[in-house]
Amino acid sequence: MTTRLLVPTDGSDPARAALEHALDIAADREATIQLLYVADTKEPSLTRLGMDVVDVLEGEGDEILDGAAALAEDRGVAVETELVQGDPRTAIVDYATDEFDLAVMGAHGRRGIGEYVLGSTTDCVVNRSKIPVLTVRSAEGARRDYPYGDVLVPTDGSDHASVALEHAASIAARHDATLHLLSVVDELPEVIDPESTQLPSQLEENVQAILDEAETTAREAGVDEIETTITAGSVPREITTYVDEEGVDLVVMGTHGHTGLDRHLLGSFTERVIRTSPVPVLTTRRADELE
Repeated sequence: MTTRLLVPTDGSDPARAALEHALDIAADREATIQLLYVADTKEPSLTRLGMDVVDVLEGEGDEILDGAAALAEDRGVAVETELVQGDPRTAIVDYATDEFDLAVMGAHGRRGIGEYVLGSTTDCVVNRSKIPVLTVRSAEGARRDYPYGDVLVPTDGSDHASVALEHAASIAARHDATLHLLSVVDELPEVIDPESTQLPSQLEENVQAILDEAETTAREAGVDEIETTITAGSVPREITTYVDEEGVDLVVMGTHGHTGLDRHLLGSFTERVIRTSPVPVLTTRRADELE
């Protein structure tokens, strides 16, 4: 079956960055890209041109789609385009069916003093999409290296993190990449000396057991090179620091997660990681949440 990538676009710099990264993936996998422009029905768009009434947003959308399609054709990537009307948040989610393997979106962007359409809806799509979502930033210092040589999976042992691990292991095996398994202890027990950087031995053993199990899963999926690390501190900061220090090319995270005390951990930080990660972030959801 042909791989199909959904790429919503609004003409912003983040959307352009997402398209360029999607083209790298599509060229490698001989995939088809479906470009989607959503004419926001919340915005006034009708105007009179001579004797005719025209939809300005649809005209703008056609131009944006034509330009994006030309980029794909220059790369030799099969491309299809569609323009729909509606609320971008729900329209993209509704469009992102199992027909597609992946949605690739710009993380955030601005135009003048107003926010781009995609910048205001990416979080919604990430949390509600039925398919994995790859978010790409265009900020200064952001990297979009492909093929991936180093893939990072932050894990807390939750079911959501396990789903992310499965996707990451598959990607790492395909690219013969190093898979980095990172466990961040975000909320330390009160008994820990705040001046100490050492974790209690029992806590460290519990976290290491999570990493060991994740490593076993990854090796069974065909990954050869695996690094495991335990850190303590702010989850988003520790993740982005690790990305920079280890030269990671892709972060893969579940959109929810919990600790043994049933507190949200990784999932509650995913959106912050998307906003700050210097590399693309792939987000996944559990199958039972999609029903």
